[in-house]
Amino acid sequence: MTPAPSPTVAPSPTVDRASRPPRPHALDVLATVLDPGSFQSWDVPMSEPDAGPDYPDQLARASQKSGLDESVVTGEGRLDGRRVAVAATEFSFLAGSIGSAASERLTLAFERATAEGLALLASPSSGGTRMQEGTPAFVQMVKIGQAVAAHRRAGLPYLVYLRHPTTGGVLASWGSLGHLTVAEPGALIGFLGPRVREIIKGESFPEGVQTAENLTRRGIIDGIVPLPELRSVAIAALEVLMSPQEPVGEHSDGSVDDARPAWSSVEATRRPDRPGLRELLTHATTTFIPLRGTGSGESDLTVILGLARFCGVSCVLVGQDRQAQEDSSLGPAALRVAQRGFALAQELDLPLITVIDTPGADLSTESENGGMAGEIARCLASLATVEVPVVSIILGEGTGGGALAFLPADRTVCAENGWIAPLPPEGASAIVYRDDSKAAQMAESHHIRAVDLVAMGAVDEIVPERPDAAEEPEQFCRRIAGATAAHLRDLLAQPRDERLAARQDRYRRMR
Repeated sequence: MTPAPSPTVAPSPTVDRASRPPRPHALDVLATVLDPGSFQSWDVPMSEPDAGPDYPDQLARASQKSGLDESVVTGEGRLDGRRVAVAATEFSFLAGSIGSAASERLTLAFERATAEGLALLASPSSGGTRMQEGTPAFVQMVKIGQAVAAHRRAGLPYLVYLRHPTTGGVLASWGSLGHLTVAEPGALIGFLGPRVREIIKGESFPEGVQTAENLTRRGIIDGIVPLPELRSVAIAALEVLMSPQEPVGEHSDGSVDDARPAWSSVEATRRPDRPGLRELLTHATTTFIPLRGTGSGESDLTVILGLARFCGVSCVLVGQDRQAQEDSSLGPAALRVAQRGFALAQELDLPLITVIDTPGADLSTESENGGMAGEIARCLASLATVEVPVVSIILGEGTGGGALAFLPADRTVCAENGWIAPLPPEGASAIVYRDDSKAAQMAESHHIRAVDLVAMGAVDEIVPERPDAAEEPEQFCRRIAGATAAHLRDLLAQPRDERLAARQDRYRRMR
């Protein structure tokens, strides 16, 4: 199959309020995403609280305006034949606000989806907590958060599509807890509604702050998806998250050059035309859904994170992008993006693939202030102890702690010219000889080559380059992918406790 449209960032830097998107009805959103005629409501009449003498009339007018009995619609349907749970809010019902009845309806939907083992697709468009009900409605958000957390703990996918506008308590609870979170173009997305800020603070937000585009660039949400494309993105995501594991690949059977000088490998991995992670994704994945940033306001594009269908295996893939590192060094935020991927794999019980290809971590003052060393340590600890199968791929350069942070795994596959070193050979030469003239000698004496890594037990399989990956990029990528899939097949068949014990022993006995 061809990859589904991926969440992307719209090109316009800001979206003014006059060009905000129209508000499709919640039922129209569900009809656009689900298989035709498949939606079945789970909703039953809910008792509304006593919130003053005018409240019943407000509810009646909202119902007449929206055609619904509450601001929330829940139920189930089919998505490309797959049964899924859904929940959406309708803005024309009291600004999509969430009161106690709507909160109970949402909570029941999450609990039922969890009990029945269903992925849940949610699409809020809401001003937040229902002010007519006040604090009793406000604290209801806690129980929704509990229900979402239970659904995620069960390893069930939760996908969120934020519509214009989504603010307040809705964004601060179930709107921000998705495994994958995307938004419609131009949507106003923010914690504090603009009108509230204007009244409380006496000023507006600068233009472009509370936009889906800005949140994507900053790594708070994963991307922008127009409503007509949402169905295909959701289908692709669930294909990764809920398909059976069917690895298709074979271990390499080609010989490698044991006498290849270490410096020749360094030079080969620095060729500008050498295939990197992007080429590997092109040739090895049928589906790739990119995830942007940490979800907490950081985005570093030197690391690519996503949900992948990789040679018949559904996995989380976290890799270093050599192309992006031509313009920007790998910083602490990149390692925090990676840690999001490690945690996601653990929660979804998906195998994890890491890809190493870096000239080294950023050496700037900003990276020191950002806690680079600590982030490397946290990556090492996470990978060493994550309970899902892990395969690391040494695709090219592997310099310093930035490379080591992606190395711990049950199995490691290495390109014939791939290498791992504590510093670039020039840097090691500068330390020992006070200049870089002995770089080739240092590369040799540091045992950085793929064959050296096999000898020390850090690499399990070398994938041949014939004679150089840059000369046969597609074939090379397919061999790397095939070897990786073969190792994943072996690991998926292994009992978890046995596999984890073997990983512990692998690094404990390394000399």
